[in-house]
Amino acid sequence: MKLLIDLNKCSQCRECMVSCSYFYHPDNNGVVSLLEEAAFAFLCRRCEESPCIQSCARDALEKGEDGIVKRHNMLCVGCKSCTLACPFGNLLPWLIPYRVSNCDYCLGRVTEADKPGCVITCEKGALEYKEAIEEEEGVFPLGENLLVVTSPFRKEAV
Repeated sequence: MKLLIDLNKCSQCRECMVSCSYFYHPDNNGVVSLLEEAAFAFLCRRCEESPCIQSCARDALEKGEDGIVKRHNMLCVGCKSCTLACPFGNLLPWLIPYRVSNCDYCLGRVTEADKPGCVITCEKGALEYKEAIEEEEGVFPLGENLLVVTSPFRKEAV
């Protein structure tokens, strides 16, 4: 089973209000950490100068070899200076929470018939829990357990 996040539908919400059924901490909202990961992977324009990284006073952001920006949760103080520095406005403040959360994808705990709390409570229908789907346009795997629906920025189109 894989969790599918439709970033196009998800962007309709100002703040994620889904309920998570994370086993180890019931107040955790693990979907938020997945949204951050997806935003950095698919919405980030991978600027050469990386003003978001330069603006971080705590060196909590770094660019990987693949050009994707990653946030070090233990260094981030939640000042959101990176969101202000992004010239494209893609680092949305609600996608970079100060509070750290985790998602275990409800692996081994739910089936397709027994959907996780995040899928049930997402008002926009941006989350689905399903078997791996065949390659479809606009659906991209992000790790082993996550599929993301989006229209990614392509540098060669500029």
